Amino acid sequence: MKILLATQKPFAAAAVEGIRKIAGDAGHELLLLEKYESQDDLVKAVSDADAMIVRSDKVTKEVVEAAGKLKIVVRAGAGYDNIDLAACTEHGVVAMNTPGQNSNAVAELAIALMIYMSRTQFTPSTGMEIQGKTLGIQAFGNVGRLVGSKAEALGMKVKALDPFLPDDAIRAGGAEPVDSLEALYRSCDFVSIHIPATPQTIGSIGYELVSSMPKGATLVNTARKEVIDEAGLMKALEERQDLKYVTDVAPDNLATMQEKFGLRVFATPKKMGAQTAEANVNAGLAAARQIVDFFATGNTKFQLNK
Repeated sequence: MKILLATQKPFAAAAVEGIRKIAGDAGHELLLLEKYESQDDLVKAVSDADAMIVRSDKVTKEVVEAAGKLKIVVRAGAGYDNIDLAACTEHGVVAMNTPGQNSNAVAELAIALMIYMSRTQFTPSTGMEIQGKTLGIQAFGNVGRLVGSKAEALGMKVKALDPFLPDDAIRAGGAEPVDSLEALYRSCDFVSIHIPATPQTIGSIGYELVSSMPKGATLVNTARKEVIDEAGLMKALEERQDLKYVTDVAPDNLATMQEKFGLRVFATPKKMGAQTAEANVNAGLAAARQIVDFFATGNTKFQLNK
């Protein structure tokens, strides 16, 4: 089988070699498409592939339709809104992700961003400590639980909301469950967002939630920019001079926000959540192993389009 590794933002060399070895040891051939310039390049490259590994690359309906032999595509990472699941299902392609492989990297970044904003972006002014503050975690999955445990170790009180988890599971993860999104935002000095971008969550975090946060609160987004109602966030920041927003996914209106709010707003230069050497290797190797296992045994444990 031919496995296409298609990455505009390439994996580290160690990850590529590891993927090549996993594929080769199982009798498969690895094809490389790195730093490609246009979606047309991906459409052409996938035509002969039986399997594909991507990162944030767009697996659109056009890509899937061009891939006549494609049987499986794996997103090396947790988020999968870059994959057209409906198109995959229509064409009999199994779509998977690699949950948990990037989780620690994202969790460490979330904590770092909290500290960075608490210390006024490391400018020579009086900041505050995060010890003793309350952190609210919106979605208590792999990343959320890790953020919570690290925050607790730093002396923070941790609350969490996850509609897919019972309260006992949240308590077992070391957090205090809250009964509503409104209660989470209203009671926490920091809120860390870990929800996917779905029809239900897109634009769901806006003026009402942000403006209800306590004095001096900070909203931390290492999830997806689409979950933020940017106009509502702007309004809340305009009315509340004490609020801050820090994100790993730059908003469309970042320049305007930085001009208006200065050190109260920060966005990383590019999405950095999974940008560690360890996460880079872990996610890539996990994707390769899942493809090999799929071809060998039919294992579809992490299938997204069931």
